Amino acid sequence: MIALTREPIDTDALLAAVHDPLCGAVVLFLGTVRELTGTLRTVHLEYDAYGPMAEKKLHEVAALAAQRWPVRRVDIIHRLGKLAIGEVAVAVAVSTPHRAEAFAAAEFIMDQVKQLVPIWKQENAPDGSATWAHGADS
Repeated sequence: MIALTREPIDTDALLAAVHDPLCGAVVLFLGTVRELTGTLRTVHLEYDAYGPMAEKKLHEVAALAAQRWPVRRVDIIHRLGKLAIGEVAVAVAVSTPHRAEAFAAAEFIMDQVKQLVPIWKQENAPDGSATWAHGADS
């Protein structure tokens, strides 16, 4: 599954979806909302995206990973909307025959998502100020 969602990400379902009997490795990466970015405190994040283009780019990123590594299954899910501290904002699950490939593919996918996919986040501070950032900037 490759998707944008406003609902919490079901990590158990995500892991089940990428299970493959030919694979000995499954990597699950979860990007969560953190309270501190350097010295700046965040009370919540809001994610927005240009949906059709973002989903198209997510599919392209998955295909690029499958060209570089023997990825059998991959899921990428990114949340949109308001997220509290600790909530999962993005999940990447990858299955490959061996662990090194799964780790490399998952890291590559996350790097590409931040660089290529039109998803923006608004960091909201305790004083009510807000700053928008795009993936590679955040």
